[in-house]
Amino acid sequence: MSEFDKIIGYDGIKLELRRMCDVIKNPDKYAKLGVHVPKGLMIEGDPGLGKTLMATCFIKESGCKTYTIRKDIPNGEFVKHIKDTYEKAKSEKMAIVFLDDIDKFANEDQDHCDAEEYVTVQSCMDECTDNNVFTIATANEAYRLPDSLKRAGRFDKVIEIESPEGSNAHKIVKHFLQSKKVVKDLDIEEITRYLEDYSCAEIESLLNEAGIYAGFDGRNRIELKDIIEAILRNRFGASFGEENDDQIDMREVAVHEAGHALVFEVLSPGFVDFISIVRNGGGTKGTTVYSQRHEKSTKYIENRLASALGGKAAVEAVYEKPDSGCQNDLGCAYEYASDLVDDMCVFGFDAYVNRFSADFTKANKDRTVQSLVRDKYELARQIIVENRDFLDAIVEELLEKETLTYKDIERIRKGRELVLSA
Repeated sequence: MSEFDKIIGYDGIKLELRRMCDVIKNPDKYAKLGVHVPKGLMIEGDPGLGKTLMATCFIKESGCKTYTIRKDIPNGEFVKHIKDTYEKAKSEKMAIVFLDDIDKFANEDQDHCDAEEYVTVQSCMDECTDNNVFTIATANEAYRLPDSLKRAGRFDKVIEIESPEGSNAHKIVKHFLQSKKVVKDLDIEEITRYLEDYSCAEIESLLNEAGIYAGFDGRNRIELKDIIEAILRNRFGASFGEENDDQIDMREVAVHEAGHALVFEVLSPGFVDFISIVRNGGGTKGTTVYSQRHEKSTKYIENRLASALGGKAAVEAVYEKPDSGCQNDLGCAYEYASDLVDDMCVFGFDAYVNRFSADFTKANKDRTVQSLVRDKYELARQIIVENRDFLDAIVEELLEKETLTYKDIERIRKGRELVLSA
């Protein structure tokens, strides 16, 4: 069994690691091609994605003597520690120096990144001219490092790890569920959908917490409701078990959340993951969670903008009064609109703002954003009015169950033809 088999998913990245590791294990094979052992490999990405695991598997697979450097000693001694470690590594026939969390070696930012620690690493790597020392590093925030350190000839290969999606997420969820006792009908595809774009560490932690809920309730199997509760608690601050404030009208909360879901369901069918009226943090009273599968498309963002205003539109259409709980939604709506108008330049260059822009261009942007938000609010309200029976059906089930999944929404929608007039 290869050490790389311990890495779940990420097949493309594992191939890259295997290929570079093979050069270290079989240098003579590559020397015949005129190929030398590279100087270094950097694995970068957000925390919890398995960078250290990948580096450790690489090291074990190589079979080389390894020296690990972490920032666990005082600043005054750390530079000397780096130099001494490389000197020891150079005495080996072939050695690896592992710089774990290299971006933590110095308290620098991207504008002041030439710290003595990084300059020392550069000079030590340069001194290993006979290629008998290979450096592997992990970094959460590689932008903090000097470009001179990350360049080819030092770190010849930089691999960026992203949060697992698609088949990678499926494999990771399946792996962590294998060690848990779950109900027979638990749908891994459904769980994967909810946990896409979460880090590996988050997935493991959430599934473990779901097991805690099941055990505390005296059940011998983890259920879907446990996993959803863990997601809502940890990602959205939901307060399960807390008594609702008597001053909060839960039907109004349900109308608000159902409005978000309905608008997005009409514009992007099947892309609402779940909705909940369990009280959560941040001043909000419910949660609507959307699939991230088309997060980068302009159409997705336009639909998210309309959906962000769906809660306000629903409350105001049903109760004929202003919605007092839409502050966060308005912030999101204006952010989406600003991204479309400015960052993506969807509505032309007259409203695109950069450091050279004149005041009238900035004013154009403000007017365009305001107009876009107003138009999307009117669209959201139109959808609410034209599909009122669907809204009411979602509200009634929300009041009964508190949390609905996309499967619940599909069931409620069945037999209804959603309307969106021209």
